[in-house]
Amino acid sequence: MRGKMGTVFWITGLSGAGKTTIGKLLYEKIRKQCSNVVFFDGDTLRQVFGDDLGYMKEDRRKCAMRYARLCALLAEQGMTVICCTISMFDSVREWNREHIQGYVEIYVKVSIETLKTRDQKGLYSGTSKEKDADVVGIHMDFEEPRRPDLILQNDGEKTPEEQAEQIVKSFFDEVQGK
Repeated sequence: MRGKMGTVFWITGLSGAGKTTIGKLLYEKIRKQCSNVVFFDGDTLRQVFGDDLGYMKEDRRKCAMRYARLCALLAEQGMTVICCTISMFDSVREWNREHIQGYVEIYVKVSIETLKTRDQKGLYSGTSKEKDADVVGIHMDFEEPRRPDLILQNDGEKTPEEQAEQIVKSFFDEVQGK
């Protein structure tokens, strides 16, 4: 007997777009309504999987597919999953749409100018000590989501709290299984 399927909130966008900040706030909001929710951040998941993949295009694709399969597994068990990841490939997002019944794709869109201004990790100024010298959106192509369920323009007009609230208002019934 199959139980109720969970929802996967796949929050994607460039580094520094605000995915993790918005995702954590979304997690807190959903957690108040249901206990079967988990939060994943791409950087943390890399560490969980042993940080065994590099930052070249094919390694990034393999990494994203690991996240997708993990999210699918948990959703099949009725979990609500919030996964914040660059996920730069259409093929990964299409796999999600085909294999995850409760898939919700959220694109956190930010202009390159805003990202360069924020530059929390030093990626856009070149001062990063990270091993990923190839910055997605600058040195590597980012396949912009073709059909996200929601686009959050995050250039600063709305607070992260307002962005998370917009997700809840748009998709709360899906989390509740209505």
